[in-house]
Amino acid sequence: MREKVLYALGIAAILLMAYNLRAIAALPLDPPLGPAAIIMPPVAKLVFFYYAAGGVAIAAGIASAIAGLRFLRTRDFRYDALAVASTEVGLVFLAIHIVTGCLGTRTVYGPSWAWEPRLTTALACGLLYATYLMLRSAVEEPAQRARFAAVWSVFIFLNLPMLAVAINWWRANNRRTLFWRGGSDYIAAWLPSILGTMLAMILLGVLLTAVRMRQEETRRELDTLRRMTHAL
Repeated sequence: MREKVLYALGIAAILLMAYNLRAIAALPLDPPLGPAAIIMPPVAKLVFFYYAAGGVAIAAGIASAIAGLRFLRTRDFRYDALAVASTEVGLVFLAIHIVTGCLGTRTVYGPSWAWEPRLTTALACGLLYATYLMLRSAVEEPAQRARFAAVWSVFIFLNLPMLAVAINWWRANNRRTLFWRGGSDYIAAWLPSILGTMLAMILLGVLLTAVRMRQEETRRELDTLRRMTHAL
């Protein structure tokens, strides 16, 4: 039953993403905006993946923190598996968020990376989650590793609100993002596809997390058997 659900999630994510890619490709770059109209460059359509990947990365970070708290309370290693799976998947989507943001920044501001505050905040969060994985690899004892990782994931969670609102707190050089510069006509025309892309990425994120969680549980079972064998 579990495998059927995973297959269904994968098929749904692929079909929805394919539909949204077709819809994104058909969206106009020059809707009627009045006398202040601007024609958006084709790379502007990366905004669909920028926002969607960022949203999934934040959701994965929240899931990791909640799983860490649940492990500290219950000592159930299934929550530890969920935490590490969510963190790894979140890092993948955060990388997509940063890369698409760099490409958009190159179009608006010139250089691909000019320490623009929103991207810098995302990079800082990514480095913190990378240290989470480094911490796990540095501790051998499973229970101790899970405790340390759970505490660290909760600490990193405190940085997620900054990532979530950075786009509103900072506007580099007093300019708006590529998407919002287009005005309400762009928002009305593009918002459904942005939400659709986010839904597709959420389904993909859930699928990857479930698969990675199963791998982590299998690895832990094999590690337990190995320790028992050495003890005998």
